[in-house]
Amino acid sequence: MSDFEKFKEVLVKSTRVVGFTGAGISTESGIPDYRSQGGIWDKFQPVYLDEFISDESKRLLYWQRKKVLWQGIRDARLSRTHVFFKDLYDKGSLVGMITQNIDGLHEKSGLPKDIIVNLHGTNLEVICLECGDITPANQTLDDLNLDNGVPLCEKCNGLLKPNTISFGQSLVAEDIQRAEEMALSCDLMIAAGSTLLVQPAASFPVIAKNNGAVLAIITKSDTPLDDNADFVFHEQLGGFIDRVKKGDGF
Repeated sequence: MSDFEKFKEVLVKSTRVVGFTGAGISTESGIPDYRSQGGIWDKFQPVYLDEFISDESKRLLYWQRKKVLWQGIRDARLSRTHVFFKDLYDKGSLVGMITQNIDGLHEKSGLPKDIIVNLHGTNLEVICLECGDITPANQTLDDLNLDNGVPLCEKCNGLLKPNTISFGQSLVAEDIQRAEEMALSCDLMIAAGSTLLVQPAASFPVIAKNNGAVLAIITKSDTPLDDNADFVFHEQLGGFIDRVKKGDGF
């Protein structure tokens, strides 16, 4: 029996699956790659949280980047991998989704918010840094005009910011705790489209594996966890998902 056939057998039998997703799942949905040559970070330098708070010019730079990115995020299509995880949820086997992505596509796929941990936040929301009010991002970004400066909170006139984790900003403790609980409770973790390099996010597949779960990695590049995983498939995600869905048992 091939590794692929063994993986599919494990997948069919697993009752507490947790997904872990990274940028590779988003690029298949048309979301720009931030880091590669010619990507967004070649055009706009990263803005750290303390710079955003203290420097009007940095806030403007930040919002200019978000404005450029927004249409692609708003109109992004679901990939086959997003649909695959939603199918697992509909079958009753997916119990959690930990994602490094900020595009909100797992929510758009129909997964309930209470099983999703957005480790790095979401671009689908805007938060006021003063009063904490959260609003849908389209209310701010669809018609954003920066000629008169950056947007401010309608309730308290505080600074608005997409509800994502910025450079220099700590992850939300509650999100880390929820992700750890998911990792400790699953019988299978599927890490899809992640290089598993960014910490502390990459620690959750390790926690799952060390607690007895089967760990499957599906991504085009090598990862630091390849030698420890039960299954490793260096493949394009969409093609791999198509193979999984062929035949009986899924």
